[in-house]
Amino acid sequence: MKASEIIALLPYQRPFLFADGIDELSENKIIGHYTFREDEFFYMGHFKNDPMTPGVILTECMAQIGLVCLGIYLLKDELQNTEKPKIALTSHQMDFYLPVLPGEKVHVHSEKEVFRFNKLRCKIKMLNEDGDLIARGLISGMLKI
Repeated sequence: MKASEIIALLPYQRPFLFADGIDELSENKIIGHYTFREDEFFYMGHFKNDPMTPGVILTECMAQIGLVCLGIYLLKDELQNTEKPKIALTSHQMDFYLPVLPGEKVHVHSEKEVFRFNKLRCKIKMLNEDGDLIARGLISGMLKI
């Protein structure tokens, strides 16, 4: 399954799609990226005259790339053509270290810890273009076909 096919199967669309591409993919890990465009809807109010990406959006970006894209890849043999899986985030624990500003490109690295009974738990981190740690934590979710 190609990276573009996986992204096409995500059950999101702009303005709530936070995955531009997948750089590396295997049964145990995924690395992907997203560039936060300067015209993203949330920058208008977060924060006034000093736009910054909300932590919940960073978590969503990490979940879309690190959990959902990896989950689609792991379920590739069970998916029918363009069938989009249903996803439920079951838990997350995140620590944030650096802000993400408009126009910034981030890289999401995710490693599978457990995938059993369609429940996936990943150790995940987000890095900026310089390789500095933006955030890290654990994300779990259920994927249903």
